[in-house]
Amino acid sequence: MRAALAPGVRLLRALPRDSRYRGLTLVLTFLSYTSYHLSRKPISIVKSQLHPNCSALGPNPHNDSNSTTWCSWAPFDGDNYKELFGALDNAFLVAYAIGMFISGIFGERLPLRYYLSGGMVLSGLFTSLFGLGYFWDIHVLWYFIVVQVCNGLVQTTGWPAVVACVGNWFGKGKRGLIMGIWNSHTSVGNILGSLIAGAWVSSDWGLSFVVPGIIITTVGIICFFFLVEYPEDVDCNPPLHHVMTTSEKDPEAVTSNESPHSLSGQSSLDHSNSPKEPAEEPEAISFLGALRIPGVVEFSLCLLFAKLVSYTFLYWLPLYIVNVAHFGAKEAGDLSTLFDVGGILGGIFAGLISDYTGGRATTCCVMLVVAAPMLFLYNHVGQNGIGTSIAMLIICGALVNGPYALITTAVSADLGTHESLKGNAKALSTVTAIIDGTGSVGAALGPLLAGLISPTGWNNVFYMLIAADVLACLLLARVVVKEARGWCGPMARQRGY
Repeated sequence: MRAALAPGVRLLRALPRDSRYRGLTLVLTFLSYTSYHLSRKPISIVKSQLHPNCSALGPNPHNDSNSTTWCSWAPFDGDNYKELFGALDNAFLVAYAIGMFISGIFGERLPLRYYLSGGMVLSGLFTSLFGLGYFWDIHVLWYFIVVQVCNGLVQTTGWPAVVACVGNWFGKGKRGLIMGIWNSHTSVGNILGSLIAGAWVSSDWGLSFVVPGIIITTVGIICFFFLVEYPEDVDCNPPLHHVMTTSEKDPEAVTSNESPHSLSGQSSLDHSNSPKEPAEEPEAISFLGALRIPGVVEFSLCLLFAKLVSYTFLYWLPLYIVNVAHFGAKEAGDLSTLFDVGGILGGIFAGLISDYTGGRATTCCVMLVVAAPMLFLYNHVGQNGIGTSIAMLIICGALVNGPYALITTAVSADLGTHESLKGNAKALSTVTAIIDGTGSVGAALGPLLAGLISPTGWNNVFYMLIAADVLACLLLARVVVKEARGWCGPMARQRGY
């Protein structure tokens, strides 16, 4: 007697064909970027093991070694270890920032499936090579720097590719909420990376890199076999990126200088070009052409400072907890995951609010304004008990990562399918790369500045982060004013003005 179909299979069969493939795309891209961040996190966990407090381990078994740094891993056993850690972070982040501007251009011109899968396999290789330095007993700085530079370059394949894939499958309607939930892959990856790295940090820290390297390689192979780039490739309906009616206003229209006539013309153009024939596909947009899209420059510069704050926490929070709260390396790594838990909540909240209000820039600006005093409070009272520390980490994580998540997902997808492109959807990777590449400049500066400033006191590091939040908010002022005018217009018409 044959058993009935499994409940999961019956559910899949009941779903429309388009929904099944959209779900598959979301899951695969989610797992892909989760593994990217999972492979970036170990360095922040292992720092405290490369230069630990040796006096806490008992007497020095090597009489000819330095009594305070005998257990440290050379070359990070000197007094300048914070500067070396900053240089290590900077090697990855500068390479990532430079590579990101180039990556988007390649992403528009190469098959996304090959580009993403190949980048993940190479990322797994270079992540593992850093950990193999432990097993091969390597103590020269240049080895770790070279590995970080190579890893930074190949990891730029990830973000433009996954955002382009999701943007190809999902229209504008609930993009903020969908991408807010989907963008939790960043925080999930950081959490898993912290937990996986923490499992071996005190015994064999090389495995803290090798295991994440194997994971990202495996996910890359899975994406190669199952990822679908475009709905048309599997006979599904492409999404409508713009729905223009007389009773409906595009939430992001406030960032555009287009006239109503051009927008109505664009609406008819969208309908006339769907579905597209392969021969009629437009050419990929140029770098300068992407910069001319209204809002790209403002959101890119805002992300520079927002990502500066986020990545400073990503790379330095565990070490800060060790130095200030005096936790062990594993406990500090576990506690730092609460910042990413807050990041998940902040990304979802920012996406939901921006969908409801139609104000992406305003949502970012409000969260950045509130984040500044919260960072000040965390530095001064965040270590006054475990309960206070947990609450402050979650709140700060939500306020810091919420705008960062919104800009790199929904805003990038909105601008990459902007009305001014006249139906050309071949700009998603380039626009995403410009925005995230500019943000990555801040991601490189943040940890570097933290390494230079931290010897003068952690208070000064937090003052730098607060100033960056304020600057990020100010850079969005012009877009916020446009959004406010967009809201005031319909209200004035309703009141008969």
